[in-house]
Amino acid sequence: MRLNFTFFKQLFLLAFAVTIVGCSNDDAILINPPSVEGSQQLQDTITMGESFLLSPKFSNAENSIFEWIVDGEIVGNDSTYVFIPQTRGTHQVSVQAKNEGGEASLTYDIHTWGAFENGFYLINEGWFGHGTGTVGFYRYDTQKMEDSVFVKTNPTKDLYPLNSTLQFGTVYNEKLYLVSKAGGPVVVSDAYSLVEEQRIPSNSGNNWRAFVGVSETQGLLSSSNGIHKVNLETLVVEGAIPGISGQIGDMVKVGEYIFVLSQREGVIILNAATYEVEKRIPEMTLGFAKTEDNNIWVAGGTTLVKINPSTLETEAIELGFKANSSWGAWHPGSITASANTVFIAKNGSFGGGNEIYSYTNDIASLQNPFIKLPEAEVLYGAGLAFNPDSGQLVVRTVRDGWGENFSYNKLHFYNTASGALENTIGYEGYYFPASPVFH
Repeated sequence: MRLNFTFFKQLFLLAFAVTIVGCSNDDAILINPPSVEGSQQLQDTITMGESFLLSPKFSNAENSIFEWIVDGEIVGNDSTYVFIPQTRGTHQVSVQAKNEGGEASLTYDIHTWGAFENGFYLINEGWFGHGTGTVGFYRYDTQKMEDSVFVKTNPTKDLYPLNSTLQFGTVYNEKLYLVSKAGGPVVVSDAYSLVEEQRIPSNSGNNWRAFVGVSETQGLLSSSNGIHKVNLETLVVEGAIPGISGQIGDMVKVGEYIFVLSQREGVIILNAATYEVEKRIPEMTLGFAKTEDNNIWVAGGTTLVKINPSTLETEAIELGFKANSSWGAWHPGSITASANTVFIAKNGSFGGGNEIYSYTNDIASLQNPFIKLPEAEVLYGAGLAFNPDSGQLVVRTVRDGWGENFSYNKLHFYNTASGALENTIGYEGYYFPASPVFH
């Protein structure tokens, strides 16, 4: 009997031990896994040069191991992560929290704007003889202007000489082309970072007006005397287009044709492949605008003209006022267009108008000004441009008069449907505005 008692005692102790081990295993299984806590903002934007602290919220995250992955690459293992973008574009930033009980993860979609992408450029001709032209930038997220961003981004570069004026800018194939008159340079920068990449140096013989891209490797520069071909890979000027002389201003390419404005000949339409002249439209003084249907709009005398970009046929509309040119002190034309509306300034003989008209395929729309500027303000430079990002009409003015009046500037934002003034930014300085440039 004693033997049997000992046997049962040992059996009891073994069962007790198994029970203890089983309880321990149950405790391990009951460790709660991390879980995403509530609703969290997983989409955001940032600008190159900025940083962003990501602080995900997980429940039961004690004793968890974290892993951060940016665009497929492991970058950290802390509970938070400071995202510093290296390139523009949309980035996926994922974080995983893991413990013995399980794991949970979040993925952020962060769009990174280029340093000068989320807004538009403001080209300023500069105070002739006192300083060169400048490039400003209006930023959408702050709704503020930033001054002299070209020289701040490129501190060893300049737009000299002092007697030159920066009058034209455009974005082509993600490059910003800055064109100066009166001996100044042509500068090509990355359109998003503004870092200079190429230039045609300043030269007393230069007197450029505008630029238009023709292909991946070819562009054209208008000047005080003719149109010049430019190799876009080397930025070398490769000669003038034969048969075209005198001052040439605005240019635009649509389809198979290039439309250029000549002081002597009005509109000259070139074959984009051969540069042969296909058609001339005399007496035109102001251009160009392009509506959504690709029709090209110009004006001269008291006539607004629509050009079909395929057939080159024209249609004339009576403006009711004279469309003055800007050949005397050239600046880009004071005409622009939204999807289906043309906006044209009623400028004086030497600029300085205070009324903007609109044409919406109805002659009645030209009977009265669409916009009258605030009292004592006049347009300067091109004066107006349609912003495709916001759908607004951007208008640049100075105070009417001479001398100190040029130092009082306004940047207006108008509703293109109603003509209502939606926002205004005032700033001081002798900038002498030329034109806005949009991406």
